Amino acid sequence: MSSFAFSLTPSSSSSTTTFNPLSSSKTNPTFFLSFSSSSSSSSSFSLRLAPSPSSSFGINRRTDPVFVLHPTVELGGGGGDHGSIGGGHGGGGHGGDDDGNAGEHGRKKEAMMVLAEAGRSLESVPSDLAAAIKDGKIPAAVVSRFLELEKNPFFKWLLQFGGFKERLLADDLFLAKVGMECGVGIFTKTAAEYDRRREKFFDELEIVFADVVMAIIADFMLVYLPAPTVSLRPPLAMTAGPIAKFFHNCPDNAFQVALSGTSYSLLQRLGAIARNGAKLFAVGTASSLVGTAMTNALINAKKAVDKSSAGEIENVPILSTSAAYGVYMAISSNLRYQVLAGIIEQRILEPMLHQHKLILSALCFAVRTGNTYLGSLLWVDYARFIGVQ
Repeated sequence: MSSFAFSLTPSSSSSTTTFNPLSSSKTNPTFFLSFSSSSSSSSSFSLRLAPSPSSSFGINRRTDPVFVLHPTVELGGGGGDHGSIGGGHGGGGHGGDDDGNAGEHGRKKEAMMVLAEAGRSLESVPSDLAAAIKDGKIPAAVVSRFLELEKNPFFKWLLQFGGFKERLLADDLFLAKVGMECGVGIFTKTAAEYDRRREKFFDELEIVFADVVMAIIADFMLVYLPAPTVSLRPPLAMTAGPIAKFFHNCPDNAFQVALSGTSYSLLQRLGAIARNGAKLFAVGTASSLVGTAMTNALINAKKAVDKSSAGEIENVPILSTSAAYGVYMAISSNLRYQVLAGIIEQRILEPMLHQHKLILSALCFAVRTGNTYLGSLLWVDYARFIGVQ
């Protein structure tokens, strides 16, 4: 009868034969292998990990929050001396690829455990999320958040849309921030317009109305586009060009925290600013076209009713105003909202107040209100500076 044991003990027996192939250097690993055999009738074979006399054995819990020993010993066909440990894991010359594969495997295993505990299968979740879980691209916390959001019928409906899904999984307050921005935008932008125009406020009411309409249309996109995301996008086709591939791999927010196993270069983060700037230029130009067209319609209606005001009120230049607002959105609004969502909220407020959602929401409300008001002031000054108002 034979037995096999795996233990972590100091070497003390004089009958032990040690094997320490790297014992000549002070920078060697902090343990060595020890083999021993018993002379009793029931022979035994044991494998010990014993600390080296010249070094110490420790675990860095900051980088290894979970330490688990798995006895993965495979005994060869005929005898115990053909056994191998770990099935080839941990070879010194394969650090980068092996570590990456191990990280993906660990994330996949943890995510699958979360699904199993909830009584769900991989086939029961959306295909893009299932593919990300299978590839080990998302941690278990994201899967848990998805399962929690699905319990609410409204969120379950929103999760059908890829863009909302990616943003809700990254920030459970995303929808609240959209409501804050659009709801507060009407009042703060009107107040900012009054602060800049004062006695001319009512005389320029048509322009004020156009500015508020443009702001409400743009407010949603200002929250939506720069919001941090959990990327679930499938890889591009092999025929895609290098520019398309580059922007595809850029984050949605230049300052967002990368998920475990993911990293962004400085160039990719700068690419996020450029990509969102192009989108916001299109959004700003389109919303301004709508707003200025409505303004001119109101001005013309007022002229038709009040003949005396025909010479006092001029139509707003549509093309120049729209282009100016697009540039303003691409530069000023883009940078302010990137910093707001990626640094102030995700990196500062949320880590401090993660367990206090009410306080976090109140602070996000205050910061976004101030940012919206500041944006309104900057737009009026900018529009007057370039001569479109």
